[in-house]
Amino acid sequence: MSNVYEEALEKHAEWNGKISTELKCPLENRGDLTLAYTPGVAEPCRQIHKNPDDVYKYTWKSNTIAVVSDGTAVLGLGDIGPAAGLPVMEGKCVLFKKFAGVDAVPLCIDTKDPEKIIDFCKQIAPTFGGINLEDISAPRCVQIERTLKKELDIPVFHDDQHGTAIVVTAAMINALKVVGKKAEEITVVVSGTGAAGSSIIRMLHNYGVKNLYGFNINGIVIKDDADKYDFLTKELTEITNNDNERLTLAQAMAKADMFVGVSAPKLVSEEMVKSMKRDPIVFAMANPEPEITYEKAKAAGAKVIGTGRSDYPNQINNVLAFPGLFRGALDCRASKITEEMKIAAARGLASLIDEKDLTADNVIPSAFDPRVAKVVAKAVADEARKAGLARI
Repeated sequence: MSNVYEEALEKHAEWNGKISTELKCPLENRGDLTLAYTPGVAEPCRQIHKNPDDVYKYTWKSNTIAVVSDGTAVLGLGDIGPAAGLPVMEGKCVLFKKFAGVDAVPLCIDTKDPEKIIDFCKQIAPTFGGINLEDISAPRCVQIERTLKKELDIPVFHDDQHGTAIVVTAAMINALKVVGKKAEEITVVVSGTGAAGSSIIRMLHNYGVKNLYGFNINGIVIKDDADKYDFLTKELTEITNNDNERLTLAQAMAKADMFVGVSAPKLVSEEMVKSMKRDPIVFAMANPEPEITYEKAKAAGAKVIGTGRSDYPNQINNVLAFPGLFRGALDCRASKITEEMKIAAARGLASLIDEKDLTADNVIPSAFDPRVAKVVAKAVADEARKAGLARI
């Protein structure tokens, strides 16, 4: 792994940044300058002033989003600040462009104040067709996203929350087919209740999973301790741990059909997996080291195993979700992204694995499957139109 880090460092120095701007218009002579800038540019300005919606027709707004971060929750590195987070935000923009043809601009800002981040996003909204919030720590990220969704008329999406949740849900849809179980009948344990974990719990619940247990560094999420929790964890007490049981992770695993990990390394033992119900599903995705390794989960009898890694089957990677999701939202000019649109994205993703190709090692498509962004985009746009949120 050290060689990968060294090579990546050399390449980043060579690239001097992973993205750049390019001209879409010719600029070779005075005639070109007249059209692209003064005096010709005055006419689209006048048209947009008369009809603000024309900004989508005459500028980049129809296909460009902002990737906004304060650098407080970068990958597995934590709070490293906006400058140190910039390589990740550039990388996100690369993925948007490569996988869905969406232009994206990284904007790393020097504040941790949620109100200032909200104000910043509102101030730049006229320039962008959508805002992707990235690597902002919980629970602040939830407050920021919810406020912006209420106050802006462009889609706002916090990928660290919902991108992983969409892919986990898609993988679960197909994994349940492999093991012959139904969502409403299973019990799921989720380790980690921060940005990703809370969204996973909420999305699985919305999909139909009735029995969920959430765990964090303080143990099981339980109504009896609600007064000790932040608002995000407190909300989870309404949809998890239905019988208000004070269980250890090992005890909850013995009740579970499925485990989802977005927490910390080595929390799950082979014995825990062995104690799970018939044909257990294990999605261990802690970064960079999972809750249990693929090899140990397999040896313990897990039927379907998903990881965050590309060198094992069933890579649960949010790149399967966010490019297509924004592609669809931009294409229909959706005013927001809803829970129903996210579930539609998950169903679309799951549909890419044909029934005849569905196996324990193939429940989610590859990030390089060229169909992914198109199918997700269509599912999202169709749902937006159905909900009356599409302006095209």
